[in-house]
Amino acid sequence: MQWSRRTLLAAGGATVSGVLTAGPARAAEPGRATRSADEDFDVLLARAETLLTGGGFDPSDPGFAAGVAALDGTAKGLWDTLDRTAARTALWNDLAPVTDPGNFGQSYTRLRTLATAWATPGTSLSGSAETAAALLSALRFTYDTAYHPAARESGNWWFWEIGAPRALMDTCVLLRGRLPAADLADYLAVVDRFCPDADRRTNSPTLSETGANRTDKAVIVALRGLLGKNTDKLASARDALSDVRDAGRNSLFRYTGSGDGFYEDGSFVQHDVVAYTGSYGTVLLGGAAYLLSLLAGSPWAVADPKVSVMYDAVERSFAPVIFDGLMMDAVRGRAVSRQRAGDHRDGATAVAAILLLASGAPADRADRWRALAKGWLTRNRTTPFAALATLPQLALAKAVLDDPAVPAGARTTGSFVFADMDRVVHRRPGWAFALSLSSRRISAYEAGNGENLHGWYTGDGMTYLYDGDGLGQFNDGFWPTVDPYRLPGTTVDTRERADLGTGGGTSTYRPANAVAGGAVLDSRHTTAAMEVTGAEGSTLRARKSWFLLDNAVVALGAGVTASDGRTVETVVENRNLGAGGRNRLLVDGVDPGASAAVARAGWAHLDGTGGYVFPGTTALNVLSEERSGTWRAINTGADTGGSTDSVTRRYATLWLDHGVSPTDAGYAYVLLPGASAAATAVWSRSRPVRIVANDTTAQAVEDRRSGLTAVHFWGAGSVAGITASGPVTLLVRRRGAQVSVAVADPGRTGTVVSVELPFRVRSVASSDDTVTVAPGARPVLTVAVGGSRGHTHRAELVR
Repeated sequence: MQWSRRTLLAAGGATVSGVLTAGPARAAEPGRATRSADEDFDVLLARAETLLTGGGFDPSDPGFAAGVAALDGTAKGLWDTLDRTAARTALWNDLAPVTDPGNFGQSYTRLRTLATAWATPGTSLSGSAETAAALLSALRFTYDTAYHPAARESGNWWFWEIGAPRALMDTCVLLRGRLPAADLADYLAVVDRFCPDADRRTNSPTLSETGANRTDKAVIVALRGLLGKNTDKLASARDALSDVRDAGRNSLFRYTGSGDGFYEDGSFVQHDVVAYTGSYGTVLLGGAAYLLSLLAGSPWAVADPKVSVMYDAVERSFAPVIFDGLMMDAVRGRAVSRQRAGDHRDGATAVAAILLLASGAPADRADRWRALAKGWLTRNRTTPFAALATLPQLALAKAVLDDPAVPAGARTTGSFVFADMDRVVHRRPGWAFALSLSSRRISAYEAGNGENLHGWYTGDGMTYLYDGDGLGQFNDGFWPTVDPYRLPGTTVDTRERADLGTGGGTSTYRPANAVAGGAVLDSRHTTAAMEVTGAEGSTLRARKSWFLLDNAVVALGAGVTASDGRTVETVVENRNLGAGGRNRLLVDGVDPGASAAVARAGWAHLDGTGGYVFPGTTALNVLSEERSGTWRAINTGADTGGSTDSVTRRYATLWLDHGVSPTDAGYAYVLLPGASAAATAVWSRSRPVRIVANDTTAQAVEDRRSGLTAVHFWGAGSVAGITASGPVTLLVRRRGAQVSVAVADPGRTGTVVSVELPFRVRSVASSDDTVTVAPGARPVLTVAVGGSRGHTHRAELVR
């Protein structure tokens, strides 16, 4: 028999795994009509506890043993170092003084960990009266000393309004049976002071909360409402998700056309200009899933029909950027510099959030998500979910893994242009390729609060290649050890840069270029482009295009120009080989040695990654080296700062040297992910993809195998018989009598663009409303690109 999610969550001993095994909730919760208001509060508080501890699972179950051991180990370390003396001035020596916002914020987080261990069966602190008493004393001390209604915000607002109150409320949920009424009243009062609602920033009341911050605050207000048995607070938390206060302007259940939130093309933006699906987007998804689950079946249940936007986001926004359970770094912003995060941990958090959301979603969606999740969970053997997850997350995953009726979904495939956040993702069955762009609309990087100190070039066309056989590339010490001046895919001025983000608050940098984005054809092939403009102090300019095909990525560069007296380089690859990697690197079939400049390289091959082809040959620089660094060197954040311990990894680096102050230099190379050395050599001779243009007017390729011609026009011109009236990205594929066309204006500078094709078209099978076609011997497509925000326009023609 399958119980509803609401029934399971209402049960005091319910496990989070029960949420998933039950499937989508539809039935009314038994007994709801006869419950009193106090009983409603008690039921929801029990749910909140279950969502923190995982519920009444058997701690001897092998599926939970690792999670219990991990929690116990962390909690025991915190317990042993907790200052429990009457004369203390801080709870932990490394978090002194406790009056510092980062220190009391982290103190509350540690207290929540201790409280979770105390409330979880199987830990050494479980049910300990001594532990409970120490926790109550520590909460009182922190309130009296640092975090109380009379305190004034200083430093990072987030600790005051989100970090501290959330951890405090969670801890109160766990200790509610022992918490003195007067203490609880004080703690509710401090939350009322710094997080009274989810609609406004407390330290700036005219600023509306958006995106993940709104979700975080809604959760805090809901927990405060439950603990204080305040129905108005619960209604406020629910209504904040839909932004009832401001008629839905900042609703989390709406698509936005600018600023923070989800976009219809799958993009997610936070801080107005940062591509953030994998960090803030995951926080938003997790918070929304939490509240939907927490409040389900109660008088405060979320009933907004537009919650479907959140459901759409699972497959539209998250699935394309999760690879075998890893969250792509291209959408993690400054979080890439956090040692305790990583693509594997943020990926695990996203998977758990999706599974929690599935527990109340419509059956067809929930079934697809569970299959997706099972595929992610079973394929990732490099960083298994069980080694990363909390007990509630383990319960969610175990329910899916143990259910034979849930198939393991295949990898997501297809090509995705996220025009609203300047990101491109191309996915094939065995690999994935992500492209991080930037423009005057979307930042090249975000830094601040001591984070992402070396993120200068992460948005300048950095490329991320993921291989299912090697999932450690970006989470195995990559960011502290990679040369930040030689990120794969980038064309850079080699000047020395100062650390970013050393001041207070966060900062972003948007370059001056307009072009960043591309067009996608049939969700299979993509052409992307970006004009690189050097940051202040650099005159570098470069026009870069990428052509994403079935088994290859062609990268072209033109107009590489600078006048600063410094060397300019384009980085083909900078591959992390791990601590002891000895992957064989060949150039034209020969080992070039640890460091070499090959005058006329035709192709290269790196074991475990694939091949690189240089059409027409090129001067190639090769370097195999060990690199060392520390996480602290790239992140000194109050609660995210890294270790000063040295990390060492081996790298294989391939780059092209354009010389000092180049003028109109260019490059061309092809990535063949997963190809063998023999296949790479054959590809370099047969050249199934031909480069037909690579200059400052147009960059174009023809793929004879698929009948595809792909072009990015930087201005009006003609290539391969195709003529464009102005800047435009174009893909044309001919298959028999069928012609498929995709057009986009990634610079968003045009209103109408016309494209003339070099072959007869008899009729139009279908087209977007924005496309007008004049058939004939040389058909002309007129595309209304104005206002389309760089999205793709399509037409199907008949020859």
